[in-house]
Amino acid sequence: MSDRSYSPELFFSENSPYARICRMALRERDLSAQIKETVTALRDPQAVVLPHNPTGRVPALLLSDGTTLTETTLILQWLDQQGTRSAMMPADPKGIAAYGRVLGLLDGIAVWNRELRRPENERSPSVLKLEAVRADRIADALERDVAGGAYAKIDMGALALLAVLGYAERRHRSWSWRSGHAALEQWFDTCSDRPSFKETIPPLQA
Repeated sequence: MSDRSYSPELFFSENSPYARICRMALRERDLSAQIKETVTALRDPQAVVLPHNPTGRVPALLLSDGTTLTETTLILQWLDQQGTRSAMMPADPKGIAAYGRVLGLLDGIAVWNRELRRPENERSPSVLKLEAVRADRIADALERDVAGGAYAKIDMGALALLAVLGYAERRHRSWSWRSGHAALEQWFDTCSDRPSFKETIPPLQA
């Protein structure tokens, strides 16, 4: 920890769905004017986040006392304590489970996408198959959840779901999550009209 005083600063990559959840939460909680957002490169020895977060990962939130928070959930919990709006992190078991299910989907897709970035001759067919099956299985569960009324409230679980489906739309288009998931598709198309979603849209994957 440093004696230096900072204005809170959120380091992010435009392509990171984990960071996007936090960036949407900033907007939903009306904290954008209080917390600076800074784009950083990843896997770069000159990345601007490294002096504050040696892992080089995002999201990373630099607090006013020099402390840096990493990991999406920890940052979201801190954001929930700021401002005057009601907390968005689920407190009931069903809400917590819904949030966790989406993080599980996101973690699997991150592994899947990382494998696809390898040269074709270095990819693991078993990993690709495992993550594709896992993603479809979770999407089937989410379809039932949404049809039953889950994620109707815009909380951290809903923001996470928006981020992961938005990531699949633009950065992981090898997964056709809309197929066979009419309720999930309708939910996404409706909720993606929120300003917090529109203002954080990542670049389109070529």
